[in-house]
Amino acid sequence: MVGNNVSHANNKTKRRFEINLLEKKFYLPEQEKSVTLKVTAHGLRIINRIGIEEAIVRATRNGFIK
Repeated sequence: MVGNNVSHANNKTKRRFEINLLEKKFYLPEQEKSVTLKVTAHGLRIINRIGIEEAIVRATRNGFIK
């Protein structure tokens, strides 16, 4: 997404809105191994709510993980 930085003097310069991606390591107790995923801050909240195993299943089903 793009937008403008607007100064106090009302000067406008172009800017970009970047997504908040984090590289996070998760431990899978059933498989006794760790996986590293690039997730957004919102994705971390979802993983905390539903659990990493269910999140991986949903992401694979929706085509986010190959």
